Amino acid sequence: MLLQYPSSWTKSSPTSPLYKFNMIHIGLTGGIGSGKSTVAKMWQDLGATLIDADQVSRSLTAPKGEAIEAIRLAFGPDLITPDGALHRDAMRELIFSDPLKKTLLESILHPLIAQTSERLVQEAKASGAQVLVHDIPLLVESKKWISQVDKVLVIDCSEDTQIKRVQARSSLGLEQIQSIIRSQATRRERLQVADWVIQNDHRSLDELRDLVKGLYAIATGPSPESPTDSKSQGD
Repeated sequence: MLLQYPSSWTKSSPTSPLYKFNMIHIGLTGGIGSGKSTVAKMWQDLGATLIDADQVSRSLTAPKGEAIEAIRLAFGPDLITPDGALHRDAMRELIFSDPLKKTLLESILHPLIAQTSERLVQEAKASGAQVLVHDIPLLVESKKWISQVDKVLVIDCSEDTQIKRVQARSSLGLEQIQSIIRSQATRRERLQVADWVIQNDHRSLDELRDLVKGLYAIATGPSPESPTDSKSQGD
């Protein structure tokens, strides 16, 4: 695996709410079943601060979450559980069958996710964090995130691997899994924006951890005077 120093430690615009001069922002992404969440935890174990967009979204749609009332008004009470949370299964079925409903949900959630993420970034900044990992499943799809991170790390694997992993951990059927995969960015689209790539079809956890350690060492090491930009991949 060839690892290079990040070529742009301050790619984020100084006017961006996520901007911080001496803290590197890494955008972590990958398709469902890629192992992205496992890699995110490894970064966190090494000392990085983690902002998980999915976790933020879940907090917003939990009972009394900030997004619940807007969702109720936009989608009706059937999409809210008796305890006041988002009815996730019902919403999943709805947005996969109706792209306009997906867009409507995103118009509610994405601004709130951005606001919460900004607050968490400021907290990380105040704590002196050196590496901030943004775990963003829709990093490629959302577009705006690309300009707000210094490096994009893609966890890549084949669709067959994705399906097997999701089947092993959930009750989702094959068609549901394939529908989720189709709703996400393609492998090619993710790889086109990647600065770092970890290929994760057949790696052991120890192999994966070693690759993450290598990237973490680069992210926390001194920035060279004249770095060169190249994509790095775990072979």
